[in-house]
Amino acid sequence: MGEIADAIERADREAFTKDPPKTLKAQIRFLIKQFGSAKAVAEVLGVTADSVNRYRRGARHARPDVAAKIDDVVKARWQPLVRKRRQRQAAATGGITVETRARFGYTAPVGTTDDGRFRRLTVHLPPEYAQRLFDARNAGSGDQEMRHIIAEGFKEVYFQDGGTRAGGLADVEINDIDYLDLDY
Repeated sequence: MGEIADAIERADREAFTKDPPKTLKAQIRFLIKQFGSAKAVAEVLGVTADSVNRYRRGARHARPDVAAKIDDVVKARWQPLVRKRRQRQAAATGGITVETRARFGYTAPVGTTDDGRFRRLTVHLPPEYAQRLFDARNAGSGDQEMRHIIAEGFKEVYFQDGGTRAGGLADVEINDIDYLDLDY
C-alpha cells in the first residue's frame, strides 16, 4: 500500500466501538471465523495450517513477526460496519483532517515564488474530498492519484483560502512526504 492508503487504514482503526481480541487464541478464533478455515488463515499469515491450529489451542506461541501480522489482520477486519459508517459520515458532513509534513510544489504566475519547500500543515478538508479519497482507495487507485486529491484540497482550502487569495495558483503537488495522518 501507499502512504495515503496506510493513513486511511490507520484512521479506520481508531473507529472501534469495541476493542478487538487481544489474546492469540481469541485472535485466531476470530480469523478462522472470518476466513472459514485454518488453512485460509494460514495462507494469509504465511504459516502452516498446523501452526494456526496450535495457536488456536494455545499449544504454541507465535513468533513476534507472525504475532504482529496476526494483530494487523485482526484489526483490518474488525468491525467493518463501524468503519464504513464513519467513512460515510466523513464523506457526507464531517470532512477529513489531514496532518502532514511534506514538500509542496506549485505552478504559479511569473514573478511569484514556485519553489517547493517543506511545510507542516494540518488542514480540514470538506466532505467532497473525503468522498473522492475513499472512492479512489476503494477503486484501487494508486498513491499518486490520492496525493493529487489531497493536493487539490490543500490548494482550495489552505493556499487559496476558499478563493480569497492566490488566485493565480494553478497547481499544487505533494512531494517527499515525511509523514501523513488522517482523522475523520
